Amino acid sequence: MAGNMIEALEALCKEKHIDRQDLLDRLEKSLEKSYADVLHLDYGAQVTIDAESGKVYVYKLVPVGEPDEETGEYTEFDTVDVTPADSSRIAAMQAKVEIKSIVRDASRKKVYEEYRYRIGDMILGTVLQTTHDFDIIKISEDVEAELPHFDQHRFPEERNERPRNERYSHNMRLRAVIIDVRNPDDHTQPVRGERQRKSIVLSRTDPRLVKRLFEQEIPEVHDEIVQVRNVARDAGVRSKVSVSSSVDGPDPVGACVGPKGSRVRAVVSELRGERVDVIQWSEDPAKYIANALSPARVSRVIVDPESNRATVIVPDDQLSLAIGKEGQNARLAARLTGYHIDIKNESLARDVLRDIPYERPDEVSLEGGERRCEYEGPTGVRCRNIARPGSRYCGIHEKYADLIDDAPVSDDSDSLI
Repeated sequence: MAGNMIEALEALCKEKHIDRQDLLDRLEKSLEKSYADVLHLDYGAQVTIDAESGKVYVYKLVPVGEPDEETGEYTEFDTVDVTPADSSRIAAMQAKVEIKSIVRDASRKKVYEEYRYRIGDMILGTVLQTTHDFDIIKISEDVEAELPHFDQHRFPEERNERPRNERYSHNMRLRAVIIDVRNPDDHTQPVRGERQRKSIVLSRTDPRLVKRLFEQEIPEVHDEIVQVRNVARDAGVRSKVSVSSSVDGPDPVGACVGPKGSRVRAVVSELRGERVDVIQWSEDPAKYIANALSPARVSRVIVDPESNRATVIVPDDQLSLAIGKEGQNARLAARLTGYHIDIKNESLARDVLRDIPYERPDEVSLEGGERRCEYEGPTGVRCRNIARPGSRYCGIHEKYADLIDDAPVSDDSDSLI
């Protein structure tokens, strides 16, 4: 029996690339606990396994001298041989349990070392199994990962990384990003059902998935000609992606959308129909915020960089579009830009702009003493109509007089401030 156990251990060590001595040491420690319970030893046991023959020796620990004054525990022990007749049989049974644990730990350590630097990468996997709380995804020949979708009300400490509109079936292929690789040596944060859980955690809701899909589907993004600046996402419903060009010439939004929307359509297809808005990034916070609120038209943006807040004024008929269903458009724009956005329609904006100082622009006289209307649209283009007598605006834009008076104007002709 003992000889067969050693042969089996050696074969296993070669197959799983496990250190033989480490396996024997762990087996001895495990047997010490088992024999201390089986033989009812008050001070524990010491177990030694002969590495050549496989015979197991069990020694009873007998305290020597006086216990420590502070702890009341003995520090020195003598050993007495109490090896039972069936020690090898008990060792073989314990070895099965310990070997499974060692193999599992070795496999987890190997996965951890291989994938811990790949957090944020996108992988293509196959659905192997779907449970009530997570899906098992096969990402390589010997590596599996989990995509958790726990009920957050029942398990608030767990993750939900599956969009609410998605369900997966066996053998379905899908893309996801790696968001975590559990360290098998870290026992500070225990995981519920850890032995049945996989080391790699995937996500289909993480904004990095959208960025990785853009890199895959759009050559300019892959070659870093076009940069994805930021992504704000309401997984399964809508995403906003801000892009810019690292070189002069190419239109970053057009490059991402593609001919007739073909490129962004591929991303939308992988996201199971999730709407994706591609907007132009800008160094000017006002222009960036106005772009982020697309498709709503913006009349003016007032930015307070110190408090990281922005007040956006939109035409009355654009207010609901700027806010979006259940505030989604405004919420995603705020995530994308990093500003707290307060949206007001023009009818209410007079109260906001009334006390803001305004430097009157130079008057430009036309032939016959007429003056040009001073109204400027959202893009900074000035109205070409003639101002009405006694007014600075034409008949169409005279209604904006109270709104625009006393409002600051940026030096940038394209600015919305």
